[in-house]
Amino acid sequence: MGDKITNESFCTCTYHECPNHPQKHNNECTACIAKNLRNREIPECFFTRIADKSGVDSNYTFEKFAELIGKN
Repeated sequence: MGDKITNESFCTCTYHECPNHPQKHNNECTACIAKNLRNREIPECFFTRIADKSGVDSNYTFEKFAELIGKN
């Protein structure tokens, strides 16, 4: 089986002030994902691997994510 993966070992979210950040509760990523799905957004951590994030400015919508993936 391998080691258990925890948020501390893979979470790349830098928005620690967010009330849904996994460090704020013990629900792991559930609160963050639920909030993002309600708002038609992608979690901020998905954007950390995109080389050129110009134009994001807190616009984490599905459409902005698709646009950036297409460019990169």
